[in-house]
Amino acid sequence: MTGTTLLPDQTTRRDRAVLLSTLWIFAVLNYLYCDVLGHMDSAVLTDLLDGEVDGMRISPGFLLGAGFLMQLPIWMVLLSRVLPQRAARWANIAAGAVMTLVQAASLAVGTPATYYVLYSVVEIGCTAFIVWYAWTWRTATRTA
Repeated sequence: MTGTTLLPDQTTRRDRAVLLSTLWIFAVLNYLYCDVLGHMDSAVLTDLLDGEVDGMRISPGFLLGAGFLMQLPIWMVLLSRVLPQRAARWANIAAGAVMTLVQAASLAVGTPATYYVLYSVVEIGCTAFIVWYAWTWRTATRTA
């Protein structure tokens, strides 16, 4: 039985793509569980039922925008693995920067609960690491 032999740069590319995809899964799980905890917080739940949280109206348009925003890290789970290296690198840098900035900005809205700050620190750390890790992702140079 013969297998496929990967060149060193192909192995590195696959390993880095897999780790980036895994980091996006980690980020998405943190976004989700933070929201689950928010729905267990009676003050947040009451505000959600009233349709306004920390001065932000929770309208259908707001929910659509939030849905589009959360599609970004979900898509990055897949795109990190299937895009060519150069496109995957830039997509991870861009998406990671957007999600880092959005999460950091969310801390300035209202007075965030302690659990929200905890999750935000983890999420910001993860997406900032994604930006750095993608930024340092170079293709191997071949010597002739």
